[in-house]
Amino acid sequence: MSRRPVVLCFSGHDPSGGAGIQADIESIISHQCHAASIITALTEQNSQNVKTLIPQRPADILSQAQTLLADYKIAAFKIGLIGDAGVAQTIAQILRDYPNVPVVLDPVLAAGGGTELASQQLIEVIVDQLLPMTTVLTPNSQEARRLAGLSDLAACGHFLQAKGAEFVLITGSHEDSALVHNRLYQPDNMLETFNWERLPHSYHGSGCTLASAIAALMAQGLDAFTAISEAQEFTWQSLAAAYQPGQGQHNPDRLFWVET
Repeated sequence: MSRRPVVLCFSGHDPSGGAGIQADIESIISHQCHAASIITALTEQNSQNVKTLIPQRPADILSQAQTLLADYKIAAFKIGLIGDAGVAQTIAQILRDYPNVPVVLDPVLAAGGGTELASQQLIEVIVDQLLPMTTVLTPNSQEARRLAGLSDLAACGHFLQAKGAEFVLITGSHEDSALVHNRLYQPDNMLETFNWERLPHSYHGSGCTLASAIAALMAQGLDAFTAISEAQEFTWQSLAAAYQPGQGQHNPDRLFWVET
């Protein structure tokens, strides 16, 4: 078998298995890539909410990354839950040495159950240091508004691009609309709207699924627009096949394609 492209994920650990690094690994494997992982934060959580966030030490994250990067050739980076401004600064330090490797950033700012997962200081580091190195940014509408400090989503998209993100995909599941409208802000002021049937449940790890699928598809050599398009289809199929392991949100079935 030919060597699989490696996607390096900076993500939190979700013990419930619905989001975080496990979601990344399942999505990346589903796209025939190899997932390497550096845990940015431990959490105490279940399918209902996050109770405790435990960011890891920036120095440990840096040494783990240096050891891994000395061995692996990375085809794409995926960033999820960061949890701490110091961790964000460390990730930015690492990425500066790999300017030609695509970066997909899912700015996880709050848990599905409502727990805050990002301070204002962390948001500022994301905007000032990580966005200039981001190929694809995938905030939901609430995250886009928090990052930009604006209410109008079009203004948010343009603001986030002006801060350095090349492509900005603002997902619309949190908006009050019959269909889910995902708006992609592209270079040269091009806008593409993807319309998806709204599914009936609340889902744990949908953003992780989408971002890591985009990263894996770009690692396979797809251009950003095609990767974004195909990753949305994969995510929707995962949500359509979702299951409820606990008493809270449904988990996307990212391995729907292997089931009979």
